[in-house]
Amino acid sequence: MNIIVEIVVSLLLIGSGIFALTGAIGLVKLEDCIQRLHAPTKAATLGVGGVLVASSVYFTMKSGALSFHEILIALFILLTAPITANFISKVYIEGAKSREDLPQTGTQHGWAIYDDPPRK
Repeated sequence: MNIIVEIVVSLLLIGSGIFALTGAIGLVKLEDCIQRLHAPTKAATLGVGGVLVASSVYFTMKSGALSFHEILIALFILLTAPITANFISKVYIEGAKSREDLPQTGTQHGWAIYDDPPRK
């Protein structure tokens, strides 16, 4: 295999490891649930994405055919991580904040979590 490809794969793995480590440190060090949610969602997604891109480059160059498995996994992670973070933040707001604690939205609509009819 070409030395340039090996360098590119190595740099992608090192960079993704740094992102994943940053996300893990942020998860441990940050104080609030929302702050803890932000660090791993952003950094770990980039970390896993970097590993998948490195794997895709490696196996594409080794076999000579494009590797779709890593691309599909990366697409799945990039689509589901923001949705999961949104759901977790809504649950946090529901449990820890009242309507009066939240800032005004600046529109005619309020916070969506409090605009639903009350549960019975």
